[in-house]
Amino acid sequence: MVRMPIRVVFVAAECEPWAKTGGLADVVDALARAVGDLDGDPVAPVDVFLPRYAGLGVGARGPARPIRVPDLTAPGGTTDVGILDVAGNGYRIRLVDHPPAFDRAAIYGENGRDYPDNAWRFGLLCRAALETVRAERARVDVLHLHDWHAVPALLSRDGRYAADPVVRTAAVLLTVHNLAYHGWTPADRLAGLDVAPGDGVVPDGAPGLDLLAAGVARADLVNTVSPGFAAEALTPEFGNGLDTLLRARGDRFFGIQNGLDTADWDPATDPDIAAGYARDDLAGKAACRADLLRRVGFDPADGGPVLAMIGRLDPQKGFDLLAGAAPSLVDRGARLIVLGDGDRELADDLRALVAARPGRVALIESFDRGLARRMYAGADLFVMPSRFEPSGLGQLIALRYGTPPIVRRTGGLRDTVVDEFLNPGRGTGFAFDHATADGLLWACGEALVAFGDRDRWRGIVDRAMAADFSWSGGSARRYVEAYRRAIAIRAAER
Repeated sequence: MVRMPIRVVFVAAECEPWAKTGGLADVVDALARAVGDLDGDPVAPVDVFLPRYAGLGVGARGPARPIRVPDLTAPGGTTDVGILDVAGNGYRIRLVDHPPAFDRAAIYGENGRDYPDNAWRFGLLCRAALETVRAERARVDVLHLHDWHAVPALLSRDGRYAADPVVRTAAVLLTVHNLAYHGWTPADRLAGLDVAPGDGVVPDGAPGLDLLAAGVARADLVNTVSPGFAAEALTPEFGNGLDTLLRARGDRFFGIQNGLDTADWDPATDPDIAAGYARDDLAGKAACRADLLRRVGFDPADGGPVLAMIGRLDPQKGFDLLAGAAPSLVDRGARLIVLGDGDRELADDLRALVAARPGRVALIESFDRGLARRMYAGADLFVMPSRFEPSGLGQLIALRYGTPPIVRRTGGLRDTVVDEFLNPGRGTGFAFDHATADGLLWACGEALVAFGDRDRWRGIVDRAMAADFSWSGGSARRYVEAYRRAIAIRAAER
């Protein structure tokens, strides 16, 4: 029996390369492409609805098509927006154009504060998506909503459009990429979401609405971005106030490990690194190592281990653990290269290390994509000691580039890195449990011992590069399975 292709509509605040502040954009882009590329489990090319932010440097096919969108905050109760269709790489981007909402200096806010009308802005995005598919009268099987910004689409499906023949039948999968951000909307801003107290979504007298909580409670299925973090999210420590609600969803809440875009992250073809290399020919990695060391002012002839760490300077990422462990690591012959910016105190601690250990510790306070790639390729080990990590991308890239990661055993890091200490001869990296400098130092010590054993080290590097975390390697298919399950649930409950 031939299966009908599933029609899936994504609603998201970010999508690489059009709009990005973090990993959400990478996942939306890669997953939209991957689910449409699977053999034998057909998904029609995905539509991705995304705001047309200021300065978005993309072309569109023809002029914007006007769509009138319900808007309780506007005179007359409607707002006109434009829809611009853009060919993506294997999917279609549908830009929602409304300058008062999206033509701003940033995506979410400025000077450390969210825009106060974010509920209205993203509510408008969501209703524009629903009005567009209604106008086109094409079947929509699944609304795949990404984080709290897309939850207003679910509220509208069950509210304003509950009787609409296109929207009401669509199943909803909500993917929670970050449990820390809930989209709290105070009562005086609820009109921007097309909801009001006493309507069945917001209780009478409520001070406002937690959008992420509302989405978790109402979606047909909810997932997060790794099985390990899905288990952790059920606990008060990691659930960010939603653990009780997530436990109540039972088996309708689960984890799917994020994949890696292996066409983009490929050491054999990466144009930013000094030389290409592959699992069966690692000669180019030595050239990448020498190039990296020269760029940061280290001696390329020094054969001691080089450890790299990349990311936002934030205690969540464990940069303070690295700062605490660094003096002992340097005493053992290691050199450290850190790329990132953020927390001022963490930066001060790392600057002090650079001053105390010149030629052994380097700090580059910026985000330089080209240098990041050179670090993945040129370092010997990649350090990722996160206190929590829903999925993690850095460790997947490090594995792909033959740079065994040292990680804390949490969330997606637990799911993707095989600890060589606990699994001798089968490991792809090194892991530790306790979020302390001593814990990290212990794991680094195990890695340095392995690094000193040439044959053992070659085995670890080979297994790291053999690990398959491509979207096509399984994650995309699990999303398609989730789509089919959500469709069945929606049909049964209707």
